[in-house]
Amino acid sequence: MNNPLDWLNDPAWLAPPAATVEHRADGSFVLRSPEPLGDYARCIGEWLEDWAARTPDAPALAERTPTGWRRLSWAELRAQVGRVAQALLDMDLAPDAPVVVLSDNAIDHLLLVLATQHIGRASCTVSSAYCRLTKDHDKVHGILRTLQPALVYASDAAVYGPAIASSGLDVPVVLSHGADALPGAIAFERLLTTPETPAVRAAFEAITPDTTAKYLLTSGSTGTPKVVINTHRMLCANQRMIAQAWRFLEREKPVLVDWLPWSHTFGGNHNLHMVMCHGGTLVIDEGRPAPGLVDKTVANLAEVQPTIWFNVPRGFDMAMPLLEADEALARRVLERLRVVFYAGAALPQASWERLQALAKRVLGREIWLTTSWGSTETAPAVTSAHWRMERAGVIGGVLPGVSLKFVPNGEKLELRIHGVNIFPGYRHAPELSAQAFDEEGYYRIGDAGFLADAQRPEQGVVFNGRVAEDFKLTTGTWVSVGTLRLRVVSALAPHAQDVVITGHDRDEIGVLVFPTAAAMQLPRETLHGHIAQGLAALRAEGGGSSQSPARAAVLDEPPNADAGEITDKGYLNQRAVLQRRAERVAALYADAPGVIRPAPSSKVSR
Repeated sequence: MNNPLDWLNDPAWLAPPAATVEHRADGSFVLRSPEPLGDYARCIGEWLEDWAARTPDAPALAERTPTGWRRLSWAELRAQVGRVAQALLDMDLAPDAPVVVLSDNAIDHLLLVLATQHIGRASCTVSSAYCRLTKDHDKVHGILRTLQPALVYASDAAVYGPAIASSGLDVPVVLSHGADALPGAIAFERLLTTPETPAVRAAFEAITPDTTAKYLLTSGSTGTPKVVINTHRMLCANQRMIAQAWRFLEREKPVLVDWLPWSHTFGGNHNLHMVMCHGGTLVIDEGRPAPGLVDKTVANLAEVQPTIWFNVPRGFDMAMPLLEADEALARRVLERLRVVFYAGAALPQASWERLQALAKRVLGREIWLTTSWGSTETAPAVTSAHWRMERAGVIGGVLPGVSLKFVPNGEKLELRIHGVNIFPGYRHAPELSAQAFDEEGYYRIGDAGFLADAQRPEQGVVFNGRVAEDFKLTTGTWVSVGTLRLRVVSALAPHAQDVVITGHDRDEIGVLVFPTAAAMQLPRETLHGHIAQGLAALRAEGGGSSQSPARAAVLDEPPNADAGEITDKGYLNQRAVLQRRAERVAALYADAPGVIRPAPSSKVSR
């Protein structure tokens, strides 16, 4: 292929865009892929068994330790999973109770999760932030009471021991480090030295596609976290769906450098299972999209040179200054990538253009930027943009085996989903489970969208925000928070890291601006001037009061993860910010000092 991106048009590497539409009398319509879903694995463990037999010496996992890299081949991974699985069987744990993990991504963590799945038990990884970032353990204690675990694992007694010790649980505790510091705790090494017996194989053979593989907690961005049942069928079928769109996964094994937490579906299902399904390599990244940690991510990317870079928009934005300042480093990071993939939140167009500008400067060409869409309840992928796109906004076409229903809801089209990748319900919550589905059994995801081209449905779906995030101004005008946020961030680039949209029960829209680190170094008057010009540019584009913020304020404190303002994935929780900073919102509308208005030249005739 002469052009490095010619493969995007090769049906052997990517499925061509295709879609069918069923229109209904009530104004709704259903989007489907014309390609039937192929056969998929019975359970997650089949992937492990398969690659351990076919490519026993190929690299499967790696993580950086204080003494160097720890690496496991596929055969070593299978052997260690078998020993841990046997140890769990020997413990005779309470039936139907999950193994709960409280720690960050690590090889020991994954060995335990895969071992539970290999013998038909469920695991649940809980965000480590509940223990690491706060001394108040009420939330993690509440989660543990809800889950009623059979066993609790954590990597380090020094970090997680206090939360476990004060939980009141009377269950086995396993620790990778410091087990002797917590009375009764079991060292993880003991599990690794347990000889595997035929009992592991017997338990493995008893697994069915509908056996629960794991529980995941919803992020809580739209309410109290719920315990989502993820079955083996959901997870295995979803990887088959992705593979039918990304056909290149059958031709070259994916190599990932990934920090995305396994307590969320993006990292723990989409990315991890892609490696498992296709016999690839996962390098566990100890970095994060945070000051002082993003440097580690960039260094790992440059050393490993992955074939796919998964991240959230905040992660790309924080890595960009490092890459832009060092072209040799940027070339190392980008040159082997086949895919740069964003999810978890929508990508501002300014970030898209910045990534492409960097690629053209260091590689002499653009890169393939793409995305997908789904949720914890959908395993997670529902759509995939498996074609070349010129800009952000489209979340892709419906994957094989999925039906996506568009239902008129106010001024939007609410999205609902049906398919074998959809969860069966929330654990021990029959009323919540019933509310999650409509009368046809479609899952109510709470997002909105519309066709990019109604005459050409194969061009995909445009994300149109969350139905619950939107609000009305006192004028009765609806404000689409998701789409407006992206426009504001792009208009204020490169000075805004992210923004929160205000205006609930007000007569005009405002924005709270989280500035970038570079913007914070500017004189405040200069920064305010840039923001005023950005607001003016938005107003000049038209769109009326629902698209034109009339005031803004710069926030000096970054999003607080401990307070729930930002999730482990780097997604800004609009509701949490508005609640925690209610006084700042009130000051914004009281014209307190520091309120920024659009530059005077922004006035346009209505």
